[in-house]
Amino acid sequence: MSKYSIYTDQELTGLLQADDHDAFTEIYQRYWKKMLGIAWNHSKDTAVAKDLVHEVFLSLWERRGSVEIQSIGAFLATAVKFSVFKHYQREKHRADLAKENYEFADITHDEHKLDALFLQEYINGIVEEMPERCRLVFRYSRELGLKNNEIAEKIEISEKGVEANLTRALKIIRGELKNYGWSIVAVLHTIIALLK
Repeated sequence: MSKYSIYTDQELTGLLQADDHDAFTEIYQRYWKKMLGIAWNHSKDTAVAKDLVHEVFLSLWERRGSVEIQSIGAFLATAVKFSVFKHYQREKHRADLAKENYEFADITHDEHKLDALFLQEYINGIVEEMPERCRLVFRYSRELGLKNNEIAEKIEISEKGVEANLTRALKIIRGELKNYGWSIVAVLHTIIALLK
């Protein structure tokens, strides 16, 4: 039995926010079964439930210093329910894209194209949320294929400014893809499939 097992949830939350890994472990051991039950009740899929609970706890650790938590149990339950909702929202969007864009003659080939299309839609959503100049630079560069000096001239900033905004845009995209579990290998694979 760990010495952390005697702490209240509030004490554990305070320790967690102070980067205490043992406090996080105790919270995980205290709540993972309950969270798995909630995820399963909403998804009816054991593999999906396990993945979503894992993601919620990983997110809790990564955001430990920036989240305000009144009740750790309520916080985790809400996060799990929201994750299930987001998961099925993504699945529904993916199915809608499939209906709109493909007749499945070659399932394997179409599955790769569908993944690529879904990824492209997801990246477009990320780009839409970027600050205006960052979004413009990214679109001019990636969608229109303009060179940095052409972009600089078009939006009246320096080439260094173009480079900085492009770097920022790519960093935002990488961060968002990482948050949703897209590995760089999967991203490259799906983009290549889209280009075929």
